[in-house]
Amino acid sequence: MPFMYILECADGSYYTGSTIDLERRLWEHQNGVGANHTAKRLPVKLVYFEECARIDDAYYREKQIQGWSRKKKESLIAGDTNQIHKLAECRNESHCRNAGFGSAQPPGSAQPPGSAQPPGSAQPPGAD
Repeated sequence: MPFMYILECADGSYYTGSTIDLERRLWEHQNGVGANHTAKRLPVKLVYFEECARIDDAYYREKQIQGWSRKKKESLIAGDTNQIHKLAECRNESHCRNAGFGSAQPPGSAQPPGSAQPPGSAQPPGAD
């Protein structure tokens, strides 16, 4: 059965991985053959894991969690889903205020409401 897992290394850092054989993978990490990160930070301790239906699901979850902050990972490890949601909220005022596809456009290039074509785009033949 595939797994996504989080290890705590001796230096306090976290390592997130995925595998189809959790017991074997933990042995590899503990014996310095699992990954460069963990090999330099032995011993490691399993602090969290999730069982997944497919290895690609475990890999996707691994990549998702690797992008999380330390605090968010610690909330997951502690099982505090409320804190995970709180930490996922946007805190960048200018980003939150401008959320949406149009926020990527330079100032002054906004489309008028109901416009199907971006400004400056060519019209299909026969449209005029």
